[in-house]
Amino acid sequence: MRIAALLLATAAFAQTFEVASIRVRQLPLSVIAGYKASGARVEYEAWPLRLLVSEAYGLKMYEVAIPTLPAGSDADYYDIVAKAEGDAPRTRVEFRPMLQKLLADRFHLQVHREGREMPVYALTLGKGAPKLKASDSAPDIPMHFGVNGRNQFVDGKRITTEALAGAIRDCFGLDRPVVDRTGLTGVYDVKVEATPMFRSREPEPSDLNVFTAVQEQLGLKLEPQKATIQVLVVDRIEKPSEN
Repeated sequence: MRIAALLLATAAFAQTFEVASIRVRQLPLSVIAGYKASGARVEYEAWPLRLLVSEAYGLKMYEVAIPTLPAGSDADYYDIVAKAEGDAPRTRVEFRPMLQKLLADRFHLQVHREGREMPVYALTLGKGAPKLKASDSAPDIPMHFGVNGRNQFVDGKRITTEALAGAIRDCFGLDRPVVDRTGLTGVYDVKVEATPMFRSREPEPSDLNVFTAVQEQLGLKLEPQKATIQVLVVDRIEKPSEN
């Protein structure tokens, strides 16, 4: 009974900021989507509405659909300074339900979830055997993203191919989601390095194409396909109410 009551109290406590200030960031911008947290206090610096919704629900940009933004708000960036109840430190994940409630209260955010078919890259098996090392690493080693000259890399221990698919998309900036269709169920130690897609605007001869890198380094393939992705659809969002 005591544990159940404590869990209920903690859940209720985690839903709302004690105080919060929202202001439009003045141009020019020195930062975009900055995040700072100290104890029970958090600052979101220069966040556009689309990114605020993504942050509140812990989603990728392609997992959020906003059919229509309020007039003129596509050029607005918001600074939010907020504090949770008490002084206990909060993690970024623990702040998210509070941010959801703030968006609902001050931006009148209303959402629903639905599946939508969209273009993806499917991570599939190549012609030969996968070049994946079955992991005997210790658990709880965080995935590492790094930079090597013009290239970036993912270095992961004890990761699934589902986690690898997401990491490839995030690290190399692919223009669509990456879904795991390898059928592999193990955990692996994996490293893959390639030139991120944003550098393709000014390519150099030594650049390493991500599609080639996945095939040569992992023995896998990235194939254009379609898939149904669960997305958060914004039904209503407005400019925020005054502080």
